[in-house]
Amino acid sequence: MQFIAIILLSIGAAVGYGIIHDQITARICVEYFTIGHPPVFSTDDPTLLGIGWGIIATWWMGALLGLPLAVAARVGKRAKLDARQLLRPIGALLLIMAVCAIAAGAIGWFVAASGWMILVEPLASRIPAEKHVAFLIDGWAHSASYAVGFFGGVWLIIATFRRRARMARADL
Repeated sequence: MQFIAIILLSIGAAVGYGIIHDQITARICVEYFTIGHPPVFSTDDPTLLGIGWGIIATWWMGALLGLPLAVAARVGKRAKLDARQLLRPIGALLLIMAVCAIAAGAIGWFVAASGWMILVEPLASRIPAEKHVAFLIDGWAHSASYAVGFFGGVWLIIATFRRRARMARADL
């Protein structure tokens, strides 16, 4: 049962993060979701878009990382970790992702507002000119969250496996 709990925890953490993240970025630039994404939702309400895309765009990442995390935490003869023991490391990863998303959004703002990066076609003509910088801020923030989430998730899987190895050595 703990194996499934770890996978569900990972999916829930990813979805929760995604919803919060998208609530913020949908308010920065709703066009990032209405024009920059496939038309899945027939709304331009930032709250609904943030919830919808927060779920659609993240559940699979939680599952993709949750399964090997469950394997790293539970499979084999070594002492096993349960979902409760992974709350803190997963929470730390989410916090790091948020900080990196904020930093990347700020960098995106700087390079876009400075004219060092511009929105190109086909999006440039579809997004109102006054929203180009905001669109790029969202793009930078989302890219950072995915990258840090993926690589941080891989690190968490390895760290979990190593934690079990340390626990086994301590039991000797």
